[in-house]
Amino acid sequence: MEEENNTLVNDFILLGFVNERVTCTILMSFIYIMIIIGNFSVLCIVLVDSRLQTPMYFFLSCLSLLDIFYSTVTLPSMLVNAITENSRISFYRCFTQLYFFVCFGGSECLLLAAMAYDRYVAICDPLRYHVIMNKRFCSGIAAGCWVSGSLNAMFHTLLTSKLTFCGDHYINHFFCDVLPMLEAACSDVQSSQVLLHVVTIILGMCPFLLVMNSYIHIISTILKIRSSEGRQKVFSTCSSHLMVVTIFYITGMFNYNLPNTEDFLSSVQVSSVLYGILPPFLNPVIYCLRNQEVKKALKKVMTGT
Repeated sequence: MEEENNTLVNDFILLGFVNERVTCTILMSFIYIMIIIGNFSVLCIVLVDSRLQTPMYFFLSCLSLLDIFYSTVTLPSMLVNAITENSRISFYRCFTQLYFFVCFGGSECLLLAAMAYDRYVAICDPLRYHVIMNKRFCSGIAAGCWVSGSLNAMFHTLLTSKLTFCGDHYINHFFCDVLPMLEAACSDVQSSQVLLHVVTIILGMCPFLLVMNSYIHIISTILKIRSSEGRQKVFSTCSSHLMVVTIFYITGMFNYNLPNTEDFLSSVQVSSVLYGILPPFLNPVIYCLRNQEVKKALKKVMTGT
């Protein structure tokens, strides 16, 4: 009987958009357009300007590409649902969305840790920076982030696809994500929950601790700078980076470790927006557009001088 119920699932119904569809449509359209423009601009600037062919900007271009994909997985379909007032999503579209959202989210967790390590080496061990952060090492780290994210998504998608979904197939969320889908299942989800907690530690807690450790060493090195102007400049940059990274990691870990109760499902929706939409929106501004080198490169591209 369980297998029969599982095979009868043709569509899921997303319950994220109930009210304020017009407001949500305008807001999401603006955010998505800015995400694409901001991150695509960063990619173009890094590719065009030879002065930005360094490990730092290599990782920033990887982050921009990842953020474009990450936001494109959810925002366009959310816009279509809000505009058409059709909240149905097919079984295969739902699991495709689930796979890529988890894939890009997990990859970004690791990539942000790699970027923090890059800044740690640049500030705390500058004499060996180009030896440690060589092209082969940086490419290997970037590839490892993508492969790890893909494997994580594959395990989650396979386990979730084997669950039985019965009743009206409602998903209390804006898009197909792991925790809301586990809540919608009517079969045993213990294996999926165990995997979720393990992955949260490996791809969430461990990279976050690495980021914090890197920034602790960076800040301690900054305090040794005699120039107050130099300290203020580096502190301003680091604090901005740390703010976005903290939002991403904390909301992500909070989201995937909530109990499956009705009171907490609304919190899942809010935290999903914070770690799935806000970082791709802010990253170009925080990491690049406040950077003097990027500003000069952008001016050069726009003026042709």
